[in-house]
Amino acid sequence: MTTTPKALAHVVYRTRRFAEMLAWYSAVFGARIQHQNPAMSFLTFDDEHHRFALLDLSVIDPDGSEPETKNWVGVDHLAWTYPSLESLFANYEHCKANGIEPYWCVHHGLTISMYYADPDGNQMEFQVDAFDTAEECNAYISGPPFEVNPVGVEFDPEEWLAAVREGGSLDDFRVRTVHEPVSPIRGAVSALL
Repeated sequence: MTTTPKALAHVVYRTRRFAEMLAWYSAVFGARIQHQNPAMSFLTFDDEHHRFALLDLSVIDPDGSEPETKNWVGVDHLAWTYPSLESLFANYEHCKANGIEPYWCVHHGLTISMYYADPDGNQMEFQVDAFDTAEECNAYISGPPFEVNPVGVEFDPEEWLAAVREGGSLDDFRVRTVHEPVSPIRGAVSALL
């Protein structure tokens, strides 16, 4: 059975015009910065922890070795929120049964996320907030815990499901208790943090 997300959560962009993009999203959406470091910024205009994230390519790829003709600048991914960890994992099992597997599973601290690519390579993040309330999520992204590792720690969904089969609960994994190792998938970003 297909499990569908409850909402579009955020969009992540790669840019070489970081300051201009921050100013534009601030002016157009009234967005405010929730968290910023040298390589990225997370912005919101409502009670969601972030609606936009900007990756600064002038920091991530300073010599311009990644050609813009390969869609390096532009949308990195769209994120979709699921109503619960159970529905996120039900979607994982449904997709896996249809030969579709995530290329990256990461506990961002703020969200538990599985990343997929469609046949054209468009990237989708399927996520669940790690906290119960918007207030807790906003406190986390704006506070010191997120600064420790905003990229995240990878996880194996099969290990989590095995723990559930042995009597555990997916909720046992909601709060990230380890912050290392920083995931190597987005190594160029995480090396700058």
